[in-house]
Amino acid sequence: MTIASISRSEGSPVVGIGWMVAAGLCFVSMTVLIKAVGSALPTAQTALLRFALGLPFLLPMLPALRRARLAPRHWRLLGLRAVFHSAGVGLWFYAITRIPLGDVTAINYLNPIWVTLGAALLMGEPLPSRRIAAVVVAFLGALIVLRPGLREIDPGHIAMLGTAVLIASGYLVVKRLSRELPAEVIVAMLSLMVPLALVPFALPVWQTPDGGVLGLLFLSAGLGTAGHYAMTRAFTAAPLTATQPVTFLQLVWAVLIGALVFGEPVDPYTVLGGGIIMGSVLFITWREARARRAATAATPDAVALSQQASDPDARGSSRG
Repeated sequence: MTIASISRSEGSPVVGIGWMVAAGLCFVSMTVLIKAVGSALPTAQTALLRFALGLPFLLPMLPALRRARLAPRHWRLLGLRAVFHSAGVGLWFYAITRIPLGDVTAINYLNPIWVTLGAALLMGEPLPSRRIAAVVVAFLGALIVLRPGLREIDPGHIAMLGTAVLIASGYLVVKRLSRELPAEVIVAMLSLMVPLALVPFALPVWQTPDGGVLGLLFLSAGLGTAGHYAMTRAFTAAPLTATQPVTFLQLVWAVLIGALVFGEPVDPYTVLGGGIIMGSVLFITWREARARRAATAATPDAVALSQQASDPDARGSSRG
């Protein structure tokens, strides 16, 4: 796909929604394949193989990686992000084998909420009352999914909550790195460092996988790569306010596949809680997009005023 073809698709909500639907299908399919592997292998080994088998998909990123000039600070941040992501992925793989797909997907919607809180607490970003309200509503949605005291909380639920926190922590590190390094370098380094971080945990419990398991994990790696590509194309083609609501389909698909393929009961509370979490995420996204549009609209006026203040000709014409 050329840059020209990407630019032609910009500003098309229909195209962006289509790419986001494709991304959701890829991510849900990847989760289904990992759940199908289930307990055939230890969790750490499954996570290691998933990332190791995805290394061939990094080949297009190698030129950017070779050109990169990484300072010691970059290595520290990349290593920290790899630690967060490795731990999060390990807990995520564990959760998939323990709890229904719908619960996994619904709790995963908390990622942007944790990012919002982390950006405020660690990076000094503003946390106005509307964001605080959205965060509170999202946690209420999580309580509806978990229903503590009304049902037994499985360790998989706790693991999934940990996954949301750890992956969000990794996103905060990426936010800092993205100011200094190209996206291809950040993605490639993560894909290279995560398997290395998982090796010490996978080797002590290593079991020889059969060809079928390796095939499923290789396919899941391809789907994960395709999902990230489709998601990037969606962000290029349309604003978040158009594409973000589509991610709620992932919960619907996860619940349906969990019921039809794995015999998991359809839990209306999971759908309700996930919908509430998604609603709070949508509210934050919409408000941020509105604020950006307002700032963009104000910029030309500010520039014009600045020119009038410094340019005698401009001042003269304004009096005209």
